[in-house]
Amino acid sequence: MHKKMTISLDEAVYDGLYRTIGKRRMSQFIEDLLRPHVLDTALDAGYLAMAADAEREVDASEWANSLAKDVADETR
Repeated sequence: MHKKMTISLDEAVYDGLYRTIGKRRMSQFIEDLLRPHVLDTALDAGYLAMAADAEREVDASEWANSLAKDVADETR
């Protein structure tokens, strides 16, 4: 869901933004600039990079499965 917001910019900045980006794309441009500064996406990028590493995923899966076997043998 998007929220509407009014901001004030220096006229020269607005004119440059309008000229460079275009009227209909300004909001998305500003959002794309702000997103990494206001949302914690660093962890997301790290998790995506780890998931893309097939060898690491195999090692992690083996480790997790070995822990499950240890728990299965525990007495309650």
